[in-house]
Amino acid sequence: MIYEAPQGEAEIALATLWGELLGIELISRHDSFFALGGHSLLGVRMIERLRHQGLTLAARDLFQSPVLSALAQTLGRHQAVRIPANIITPTTTALTPPMLPLIDLTQADIDRIVELVPDGVANIQDIYALSPLQDGILFHHVLEKEGDPYLLLYPVVFTDRSLLDRYLAVVQQVVDRHDILRTAFIWEGLSVPAQVVWRRAQLPVTELTLDPADGSVIDQLTRRFDSSHHRLDLSQAPLLHFVIAQETDGRWFLLELQHHLIGDHETMEVMHYEVQAYFAGQEDCLPTPVPFRNLVAEARLGVSQAAHTRFFTDMLAAVDEPTLLFGLADVHRDGSQKAESHRMLAPELNDRLRNQARRLNVSLATLCHLAWAQVLSRTCGACRQVKALTVTWDCLSIPCRCGWIWMILRYGIVCERYICNWPGYWSMSIPL
Repeated sequence: MIYEAPQGEAEIALATLWGELLGIELISRHDSFFALGGHSLLGVRMIERLRHQGLTLAARDLFQSPVLSALAQTLGRHQAVRIPANIITPTTTALTPPMLPLIDLTQADIDRIVELVPDGVANIQDIYALSPLQDGILFHHVLEKEGDPYLLLYPVVFTDRSLLDRYLAVVQQVVDRHDILRTAFIWEGLSVPAQVVWRRAQLPVTELTLDPADGSVIDQLTRRFDSSHHRLDLSQAPLLHFVIAQETDGRWFLLELQHHLIGDHETMEVMHYEVQAYFAGQEDCLPTPVPFRNLVAEARLGVSQAAHTRFFTDMLAAVDEPTLLFGLADVHRDGSQKAESHRMLAPELNDRLRNQARRLNVSLATLCHLAWAQVLSRTCGACRQVKALTVTWDCLSIPCRCGWIWMILRYGIVCERYICNWPGYWSMSIPL
């Protein structure tokens, strides 16, 4: 392809940004974002960086028009959601339904929440609805009576207690910075589930003394707090618990228990980045946190529920049976019986896949999803299938590039023989 320099302010702005994100000096106006090595995570970084420059870009436009010259024409075309201001202040003494525009609660619901939050109204910073992904996670938490498939464990080791104590103190400061890390979830006795942001949430730290005869410290901790039998009280913020114990060699082990309602491994990367910034005395360089309520507003006030319903009703109208691997139905497990297998792909296959993805101007993940669709087709004994794709759009945990510290996963659908459009989300169609 012959190089042609970007033309106009929009193309030049995009080319400059692509160069920074992709590490490429010369960007042609005919280059495709995905062919150059871009992917959904970098796409979100680009959207966020553009937003800071006063430019709006819809994620679906990136997938529909990945070539720089075409994408530049879509800048500013996307109408950003108007996010209502949070009018709850530290001096607020009473809450009423009109003060909570991001959730439909009765006064009785609000009074119930106030009763359950330590220090009542004075400790309530905000109340809003759950995001679509959070709704599903909470459903599985409620469904399980023992254990929780969405309890995440992260082990960390420290050479001495002083370093551990410094780490814990800094993590508390990170919790103080981010709304989602001070959020509790309440649903019992309410019309709809609500997430409640506390103004103050003390990081729970439990110190245990373990018997060396029972195994290594980290093994004992992971067994004791395994998600197959351990649960967190979701009504008490933060949903981030630390358990510490000393090994016989003097080292200190920390096991972090984090609920998927407030984050994932990407959240941990952001937290660790911020902890490092505090340790280096560079906390003033961290970006101003963006309230999680902005994401809820996008989900709640963006594409209407009626539009979602209409889209799926039309797309799935011809589907009369579920996609069941090997015909298995009514199988309910908590995840504790799962088996995992890891296999390293040959470098040659990896290169072929990446080259093919670049040729098609799509991400490598897209090809992997298509391959999985082929597996489903063969194990279900049918060409027609419906499957959810976990795709990253509005990923809010780009480490210290923007102020978010949580990730929202939205789902595309594979139906029939195409990856289909979902209004308000990403858009792509590739024949299988």
